[in-house]
Amino acid sequence: MKTEDKYSKWAKVYDRMEEKMSMGKYKRKAVNLLQGKILEIGIGSGTNLKFYNKNMDLTGIDFSKGMLKLAREKCEKLHLENVKLMEMDIENMDFPDNTFDSILSTCVFCTVPHPEKGLKEVYRVLKPGGKVIFLEHMKSKYFIINCFLNIMNPITRYFLGTSLLRETEDLIRKIGFSKVESKNVMMKDVLRFIIAEK
Repeated sequence: MKTEDKYSKWAKVYDRMEEKMSMGKYKRKAVNLLQGKILEIGIGSGTNLKFYNKNMDLTGIDFSKGMLKLAREKCEKLHLENVKLMEMDIENMDFPDNTFDSILSTCVFCTVPHPEKGLKEVYRVLKPGGKVIFLEHMKSKYFIINCFLNIMNPITRYFLGTSLLRETEDLIRKIGFSKVESKNVMMKDVLRFIIAEK
């Protein structure tokens, strides 16, 4: 089963899990840093939508029909009439170069099949001087933590196509952003808050 189909199948379960995760304050902080024309990649079931203000110019993309259905329902409940939701693959975005002022990615690059390709697309559609805010979990620098991640990884890969052992920060730095700032926020260095400027 393709990863996008797995997310559609488990959309409602994943949505409930996301709502219970203790990342709300970091997601709110990330959204507060966004400005101008905004793209949220991997918007999923729309758990971040409650942090946006109604005047924000937001486009959200995801490759899962099931997730987007839940996101549309949230938009209606929150009266977010300015949000455009589109089914789209992060690795092959249908936007011109230099389209967005700000891009948000929260726990997305653990799932993108070819993360480097996806990050190159993010860089391409970001305007010069624009910023990408990443809140991403990844492989740790600590052996003990990685032992646990290695045990869990086959389970998450089977059900959702999600890898717990990606080295996402290294890939972000490799892409060519002019400035990258990173802060460890949870589970030592597993969850990181990263700001990358083009």
